[in-house]
Amino acid sequence: MERAKTRVREIMAIPSAPGDIAGRAFDVFIMSLIVLNTIAVVLESMPGVMSAYRPWLVAFEWFSVGIFALEYLLRLWSVTTEAAYAHPVRGRLRWMATPFAVIDLLAILPALLFAVDLRFLRVLRVLRILKLGRYSDSVIILGNVLRRSRRELLTSLFVVLLALLLLASFMYYAEREAQPDKFGSIPHSLYWGIVAISTTGYGDIVPVTTAGRVLAGVTAIVGVAAIALPVGILSSSFVQEIEARRRLRAGVSESACPHCGRDIKEMRD
Repeated sequence: MERAKTRVREIMAIPSAPGDIAGRAFDVFIMSLIVLNTIAVVLESMPGVMSAYRPWLVAFEWFSVGIFALEYLLRLWSVTTEAAYAHPVRGRLRWMATPFAVIDLLAILPALLFAVDLRFLRVLRVLRILKLGRYSDSVIILGNVLRRSRRELLTSLFVVLLALLLLASFMYYAEREAQPDKFGSIPHSLYWGIVAISTTGYGDIVPVTTAGRVLAGVTAIVGVAAIALPVGILSSSFVQEIEARRRLRAGVSESACPHCGRDIKEMRD
């Protein structure tokens, strides 16, 4: 039993071991099924296609649900082979709370809830595309980058929100008498601030006073900085992540000097 559980876990491992034909075939099959499900969800939104091919689309939906449910149960069954989830109960509960396990559950949840007529949850089926993240090295890199730079990103987000609140408040006092229907409160001004600071510029709400136009110019400049700040943080983190992966493949320590290759910790000692 333990040997079978270990083998199932190996087949489902990401990435598959080199030369593991069964693991590679499983990856290709699941990725293809995810892509086909996404296409099916898009096609179902077209009345002509849905009316003409409804039986086929419904059959494919239930086939997919069965495969995804089986995949989820096999992952849940075999996860105890990993040291972090070794406990038969607490380990499985801990795994069920991981991001990819939650996505796997959401992939089958809408079909399980059809019985109570929650038809609006059909849109959740498009979340199956997120399952590709488990098989995409790019998505894994992105996740590592976001984790690496989460504090800096949260700090920049706080700064942007603070600037947005201040600018919207100033705009409220500058425009409330001239345009009470559009800038009648700070929340109304916040909508204008979001549109302006994101440099979207719908043009449905525009300042007409001199003070308001000056504030609009300041907001546009702040918007450029607001976009550049997280972009710079993410770019730096991407470079660090790619360099760390390159060193890992080359068998070089992360603390090695990029110029001479010697370990920086050893050099300090």
